[in-house]
Amino acid sequence: MNGVRLKLVTAPPRVLAQTGNTAVELPALWLRERCQDPVSLDPQTQQRLFDPHRLPDDLALVRIEESGGNRARLAFSDGYAGEYDLSRLADELDSGDGLPAEIPWRADLPLEAVSVDGRILDGDEARLRSVETLLTHGIVIIRNLSTHPECILEVARRFGYVRETNFGRLFEVYSRPGSNDLAYRPVPLSAHTDNPYREPVPGVQLLHCLVNETTGGWSTLVDSLSVAQALQEEDPEGLQLLAATPVRFRFIDANEELIERRPIVQRDLGGQITGVHYSPRLDFLPLLDPATTRRFQRARRRLSELFADPRFELRFPLRAGELMMFNNSRVLHGRTAYDPNEGHRHLQGCYIDLDGPRSLYRTLKRKLESVPAGR
Repeated sequence: MNGVRLKLVTAPPRVLAQTGNTAVELPALWLRERCQDPVSLDPQTQQRLFDPHRLPDDLALVRIEESGGNRARLAFSDGYAGEYDLSRLADELDSGDGLPAEIPWRADLPLEAVSVDGRILDGDEARLRSVETLLTHGIVIIRNLSTHPECILEVARRFGYVRETNFGRLFEVYSRPGSNDLAYRPVPLSAHTDNPYREPVPGVQLLHCLVNETTGGWSTLVDSLSVAQALQEEDPEGLQLLAATPVRFRFIDANEELIERRPIVQRDLGGQITGVHYSPRLDFLPLLDPATTRRFQRARRRLSELFADPRFELRFPLRAGELMMFNNSRVLHGRTAYDPNEGHRHLQGCYIDLDGPRSLYRTLKRKLESVPAGR
């Protein structure tokens, strides 16, 4: 609900949230719960000093007094009256919660449009641009980084908190026979998301190239939002089936057995598609009746074809000193095959949760907007 304006009506007292030609009355209980005075709301933590669950359900707004400067004093039937900053109420009605809108992309996305210079990453402006690109496009490429081991952890800490898994704080991606995952072999990897067998799934993945002496091993990226749009146009019922049917994902080695069930297509609570849980190496066809099984397989097969379609797939070599950071559920990644006899190819990877970059965007934006022009 971007662009929300609040309109005050004094008789009878009402507060209306207006978007375009549509106006919605804000319930008195909704307003009362959001009182902003320091007796009710701790100024430092912004946590309540009262229990709103104890408020009467038949609460009414009894008086409105405009204070100027987009402020008003509201009085309620339980005897409370307080000053409100109306802009703070309007911010709560932003369905994006202060985050930038996602921008779906296809194979014609210029890499420069999602690339930043790692040499200036300590600056707030560069870091804001990086995290904004990650949130809008689901991917950011950071160039001109050091190639010393664990540089990836330094970058990760600039955007969130490193999430340790059974693969460690970071994992080494190079060819080694007998490894517990095909990522550590020189074989091609089709488009996939990492760890769909885990709860919760890692939100953001970082992959940093330390050395690449091979002609193969090109990185591939696909935006699932664009692919989902295409499948929605072709087969809306198939897309809905993929979004409603839980699939079993499993990882097993000598020390771990991780299993989770979730749909291939991921939606948020509002029904909006936010990404996928997708790895043909790790999923298992659910048990459905014969007709639904065929229907599910047709949709799953078409989704696989679209993920490999050149219209959607970005393909490029990740060079030494370059790092790609991407939303693990939204952007699928893969790799072409390579010949380890040509030379060494060594990447390091790690995970952070998605709430880290989201919080960083809000705090950096608030900080930079509060700095006077010219400072």
